[in-house]
Amino acid sequence: MNTRIKVCCISSVDEARIAVRHGAAALGLVSAMPSGPGVIDEALIAEIAASAPPAVATFLLTSLQDADAIVEQQKRCGTNTVQICDHLVTGSYAQMRRAMPGVKLVQVVHVTGGESIEEARRVATEVDAILLDSGNQKLAVKELGGTGRTHDWDMSRRIVESAAVPVFLAGGLRRDNIADAIRQVRPFGVDLCSSLRTDGALDEAKVAEFMRAVREA
Repeated sequence: MNTRIKVCCISSVDEARIAVRHGAAALGLVSAMPSGPGVIDEALIAEIAASAPPAVATFLLTSLQDADAIVEQQKRCGTNTVQICDHLVTGSYAQMRRAMPGVKLVQVVHVTGGESIEEARRVATEVDAILLDSGNQKLAVKELGGTGRTHDWDMSRRIVESAAVPVFLAGGLRRDNIADAIRQVRPFGVDLCSSLRTDGALDEAKVAEFMRAVREA
């Protein structure tokens, strides 16, 4: 099993290069969010996406809930993947696929209870991958990621076993718990942000240590 690693909250071309140099398969580029870390403007997202090697997935993290608006945002940013961090309210996944040929769609499912398993099964029929996180869309100020919290990995494992698409695991992953997370959940990939940083900047030593821990797991 070759667990892919997505380094999120990339904030510069230099950070992207560090992540790729150490084996990141994907880069997370965070657009406007109601809360959470790592937000950068769309011009910088476009610059980082254009600098990434062809084999590296560039994820545009969006909080938008309208299909047409998401399409327009992706066209401005030029990423090869769109990570939908909230529920899609207006429009459809099929509509986005038609408008963005070749761009992968990843839907975030925030694991809050048993209903998350059914949600994941439902959206798996329409997207290229699912990302399981620990946010809360019901708060007055939504949490759509970057909480630093883990969630119930047993539920995550059940989603991995039942979903027909690759599943990424996010939420509170660190050097000291990643082996347990991989063994318990068996995700296609893992996604993390804050635990790789020191004083807000991507820490190359922490990146190297985490990559080594994933390989060992």
